[in-house]
Amino acid sequence: MADNDLVRVIKDDEARVNITWKQQNGELPDPVFRDAAEGDIRAWVTEAVRGGGVPGIPADRDADFRDFVVDRFGPTEARPYHVIFLRPKTAFGLI
Repeated sequence: MADNDLVRVIKDDEARVNITWKQQNGELPDPVFRDAAEGDIRAWVTEAVRGGGVPGIPADRDADFRDFVVDRFGPTEARPYHVIFLRPKTAFGLI
């Protein structure tokens, strides 16, 4: 599926969810409601990663996203749809 095809199936009230877990990166296969509660997003991602349902991230029965940061970004010219990033907390200024 080309990127343009992906854009056409994502509605304005939906978002892609991008996940960083143990130095791996992947996206939930289906878009989610863009205004979903952070707790719901964490729960969906936890279930998906534990079950091996995220392309690019191997199944991990111990996956736990409770302390992860949820960042939301609107469409851009390069990415004309909403995206939610779920990533580990990082300490700023540390290398």
